[in-house]
Amino acid sequence: MGGFFGAVSKRDIILDVFFGVDYHSHLGTRAAGLAYWDKEKGFQREIHSIENSPFRTKFENDLHEFSGTSGVGCISDTDPQPLLVRSNLGTFAITTVGIINNAEQLTQNYCDAHSSQFMAMSSGKVNSTELVAALICEQNDFVSGIRHAQELIDGSMSLLILTPEGSIIAARDRMGRLPVLLGKDNDGFCVSFESFAYQKLGYHNEYELGPGEIVKITPEGFETLSAAGREMKICAFLWTYYGYPNSNYEGVNVEVMRYKNGEIMARNEEERGTLPDVDYVAGVPDSGIPHAIGYAHESGKSFARPFVKYTPTWPRSFMPSSQEIRNRIAKMKQIPVPELIEGKKLLFVDDSIVRGTQLRETVEFLYSSGAKEVHMRSACPPIMYSCKYLNFSRGTSEMELLSRRIIRELEGEQGERHLDEYTDTTKERGKCMLKRICDSLGFDSLEYQTLDGLLDAIGIDRSKICTYCWNGKE
Repeated sequence: MGGFFGAVSKRDIILDVFFGVDYHSHLGTRAAGLAYWDKEKGFQREIHSIENSPFRTKFENDLHEFSGTSGVGCISDTDPQPLLVRSNLGTFAITTVGIINNAEQLTQNYCDAHSSQFMAMSSGKVNSTELVAALICEQNDFVSGIRHAQELIDGSMSLLILTPEGSIIAARDRMGRLPVLLGKDNDGFCVSFESFAYQKLGYHNEYELGPGEIVKITPEGFETLSAAGREMKICAFLWTYYGYPNSNYEGVNVEVMRYKNGEIMARNEEERGTLPDVDYVAGVPDSGIPHAIGYAHESGKSFARPFVKYTPTWPRSFMPSSQEIRNRIAKMKQIPVPELIEGKKLLFVDDSIVRGTQLRETVEFLYSSGAKEVHMRSACPPIMYSCKYLNFSRGTSEMELLSRRIIRELEGEQGERHLDEYTDTTKERGKCMLKRICDSLGFDSLEYQTLDGLLDAIGIDRSKICTYCWNGKE
């Protein structure tokens, strides 16, 4: 994933952009950057790795060197950015969020057409933001260039451009898979992925870009340069997992959706007769907790926290580059509350079950701490497809996904023809998958939220929500 923040004002906005970007730290763990524009000094920029320390600690010492009335910054899970580009459109800063599935082909096409080259990173790949900038500069203005790039890109691409004169051009990806929101204060405007980020900085909600919309932002106001498209496919996982609890997307608050989602799950289980007799309902920290609160409220079961995460040392379990170290840290962060575990029957709600690796270790940890029973609930349906639009559930193979791995164990390649039946856990194949997962991971029972239940909890027009990772439908 990744997130960005920008501001343009009649006053200095160094701290606004700094704190606005910091509030997106939950969206990425690889690199971060800030770029500012000042009428006297022009552009200033810094990029740092954040793989081993938080954003704030890397940039605090840079702040006194910056000045400016406009700026953009990002947290990135992909390539270092924002980039400064000198081009036929002038010098500008650009930051992007998205995925380019056809990056190799676009790079080759560009090099063939222009007898040009890109700087390669250590992996041999081209920085995706540099590629987007090059595609934009094939046209004679920013709007035509952004449209050109988005039409060529297979995947998704939202971006901010800090222009040569210090204004900001913001573009939401063509299908609106991720949000782009504008805030306003007395001196100017900001643009953000997360709405709470600017609310804490004294801005109020002003506007939410539509899918594919391009706007220009100045201290005096904003104007639409390219109108929004009619079709939208916003990512459902914004509400289920990676969106921050305080944020709103398309008018729907994340925390409220999660409570409602848990309530729907419990109500469905009561109707099916699958609600187990447990001592406590708990959430897998952190994003599973609000789903569990809703589940406990609807089911009438007591809510508890049988274990908590120790976050002062390791604020993000996925921060180290090594998967082995990430798994080790995730395990070490789990601190039990013995009085709420020993001899108790527990039902846990997690936001999703992707690969299942850490979940297996969590169950083993609970049983070794004295749990009598451990029941697991997923706040979304079984994930059947790796996301090809964003970074969520993205891997080298769909066989990394727990559900697909189990299906292969049950039926081999033949099972690929029956994914719809496996997704519906009321059908025989779905029940077989649940049993095999329980046996594999050590649950006493397992249930998934239905797709209908999830979409009901979000509550917006279903045709506007991307459900690709569950049903493969674009």
